[in-house]
Amino acid sequence: MEQRNIGDVHVSAVGLGGMPMSIEGRPDEDQALATIHAALDAGVTLIDTADAYHRYAPEVGHNEALIAKALRQYDGDTDDVLVATKSGHLRPGDGSWTVNGRPDYLKQAAKASAARLGVEAIGLHQFHRPDPAVPYEESVGAFAELLDEGVIRMAGISNANVDQIRIANKVLGGRLVSVQNQFSPAFVSSYPELELCADMGIAFLPWSPLGGIRNAAQVGQKHAEFARIGRAHGVSPQQVTIAWHLALSPVVIPIPGASRPQSIQDSAKAVDLELTAGEVDTLSGVLTD
Repeated sequence: MEQRNIGDVHVSAVGLGGMPMSIEGRPDEDQALATIHAALDAGVTLIDTADAYHRYAPEVGHNEALIAKALRQYDGDTDDVLVATKSGHLRPGDGSWTVNGRPDYLKQAAKASAARLGVEAIGLHQFHRPDPAVPYEESVGAFAELLDEGVIRMAGISNANVDQIRIANKVLGGRLVSVQNQFSPAFVSSYPELELCADMGIAFLPWSPLGGIRNAAQVGQKHAEFARIGRAHGVSPQQVTIAWHLALSPVVIPIPGASRPQSIQDSAKAVDLELTAGEVDTLSGVLTD
């Protein structure tokens, strides 16, 4: 599969988002493991997770443990797989999401994630979401310390605005390697952050690139041009959507979530879909709609 860069690490141009395999509506474990293995079979070498990807309060890190198990059980070579996790978001078990950006908590959470993943150092660890109660510089400072201590190899941020990207890179001493923001045909307000990442040479990882768990199946219905171009190429609107992401900038690495092998296999094929410049311009009209 085509490769792109996160820091100095080469990864597949399309990653796998693990969240749907661990939250509400998740599949049984056998199907989840099969989905991860299908991604690996398709050449995916970037898997995104977080300690908050779980359903019930006592199962923090459910998705991290699931991914670690899938990698252990995979028949092929997994040495080049980069698992990117996050901390700073929490799920108390009632369906809600909360935040905790305290540096001591973030450092403790990173070490717990490393243990669940079974690694000495996390390949990529990202600050999941800003905490309004904690100065952003202090939260990101914890990741600088984790880098210096060797607990993590690379640091990123998520759900960040333009100013926060610049702050994070400064606090990290120029070591910010990734920004993971929501971005899709239905949610293009993160385009300024994508452009800044392109200017800075930082990987931009769109989460929910197909519009989210509830909307992914309806991309073609909600965005007619993606369906039309899909028919012209004989592929799904979802595959066109991922190919469009890839065409926006070489720093973009979409991480579609999946809970079925067929879904991630279809998304992975987007690296081989060549959209014309005119098609990309037509699809990019959503950026100004």
